[in-house]
Amino acid sequence: MAKNIILEKCLGKSLDLAGSLEYGEDAVVSKTLVDKDAGTITVFAFDKGQGLSTHSAPYDATVMVLAGNAKITIDEKDTIVKTGELIVMPANIPHAVWADEKFKMLLIMIKQKA
Repeated sequence: MAKNIILEKCLGKSLDLAGSLEYGEDAVVSKTLVDKDAGTITVFAFDKGQGLSTHSAPYDATVMVLAGNAKITIDEKDTIVKTGELIVMPANIPHAVWADEKFKMLLIMIKQKA
């Protein structure tokens, strides 16, 4: 799919984010909605028992929970997030995501100014 095609399709229109991506069996599935120099917007669907291992990114990463609950670990501190909640994982700080149940999130990554 071409860069930013999803963004172009929803300009001035609503998009059902939670319904835009199906769960995969024993998998983490993702769909990039926006990919620009300034950052990315991606929808993720985690099957129960799936996650993203500890890593860091050079930009702030904002998670908006679309469905379900998950454990997000930031700098070795666990936080349980649930539908409708938002959490920011700061740039350059180790973080991880673990889904004890099916879980969907919107990830917005905005690059820091130089």
